[in-house]
This record gives sequence, structure tokens and C-alpha cells, in this order.
Amino acid sequence: MRGTITVFAASSLTAAYTVIGKNFERAHPGSMVKLSYGGSAALVAQIQQGAIGDVFASADQPNMQKLVDAGLVAGSPTIFAHNRLDIVVAAGNPKHIAGLSDLARSGLVVVLCAPVVPCGHYAAQALQKAGVTVKPASQETDVKSVVSKVALGEADAGMVYVTDVTAAGAAVQGVEIPLGQNVVADYPVVVLKDSQNGQLAKAFVAYLLGAGQQTLARYGFTRP
Repeated sequence: MRGTITVFAASSLTAAYTVIGKNFERAHPGSMVKLSYGGSAALVAQIQQGAIGDVFASADQPNMQKLVDAGLVAGSPTIFAHNRLDIVVAAGNPKHIAGLSDLARSGLVVVLCAPVVPCGHYAAQALQKAGVTVKPASQETDVKSVVSKVALGEADAGMVYVTDVTAAGAAVQGVEIPLGQNVVADYPVVVLKDSQNGQLAKAFVAYLLGAGQQTLARYGFTRP
């Protein structure tokens, strides 16, 4: 099975999908996977505006549903992974943040994803569960921007996925959010209607649901 496919994938999938793409190419000689990362809402907007691609992997269901409703997908989306939230802080946790309630402390610089971005929507749900009100210093377009601001010392804390903390390495660390306050993120994937190589796109999705699960687990995702 030869050819090239373009995969639009949520920013939080960057580390895992980079490996999965290379492994897929090895498993399918003659194939090439081009990966385009961004916030799920931004990727949906690109596809709606005519960006040509073959596969879309979202960090939430609502953004995927926009493409389903617009008739831009081939078949039904499939959940391929789950994720959960973490508080991201600088290495060593210098501000001694222990939980969501600490994010409301006066003088603490907290950054969140924008509400239209899945991580922002999930963060709002978790904060509501915890009964905590946070006034973010900024609202970012994707999880990578939140992690970057914390790693660079431009923010004291943020809310991202467990997988983003894992992928960021030693520059940051995570503060666990209890299950009762946490939110499970569903990640759906689908072949796009305008795919130029539907057969290879379907093979990529099948790989993701099969052999790709080991890589996803390595980066902190859990099985659907």
C-alpha cells in the first residue's frame, strides 16, 4: 500500500503521533504520513475552509461532531484513546501547588487553554467540579502553548493533559488532579470525505486502533 496521507491531529497527540507515523511508514513500505498539528478547533476550521487531508484526530467529541454535521467525514468516528488532566507546574513545584484550589490563590499566574479548545473546555469542567474559580492570565490556542509558558517561567501553573506533562520532560512536572475532580477526554479519529488516498487512510486508522495502542500507552494515553 503506497502513497501519502495527511493526518490532522490535536496538539496533545504530537509526541505519540510522530512515533506512530514513523512506525506506520515502516509497516507499510512506500507510504508517507504527513502530520499537521494544532488545536482541535483550529484544525476543524481549516478543514471546513477546504484544507485537504485524509485523517482527523480530535481531542474531543464536539469538534469532531462539527465535521460530521458538515458532511466532511467518511464513515463514523471511532474513539481511539482516553486522556485526563493534570496541573502543570515548573520543575520542583516552586509555588507548592497541591491541587485545583491552589490555582485560585492571589498573585499566582495561571494560564489555561481557550474555552473553544478541548483542554480549555475540560479544564472548565474540572474547575467547576472542584468549585474553584480561576482568572487566567491568558487563554492559549493549544496545550503546547500552556506547557511552554510554564516551562519558560512566564506562568506559575496551567491545566493540560497528563500526556503533555510526560512529553515535556524535565522542564515541568505534573500535580495530579483527583479522579472526582478530573475529566476523561475522549479522542475520536475519522477518515475525511475528501481523502485522496482512502485505502491508506483507513489503514492508518486501523493501525492506530491496533499496534499504535502500545505507543499511545507509552505517552500516557489509556485505551478506549
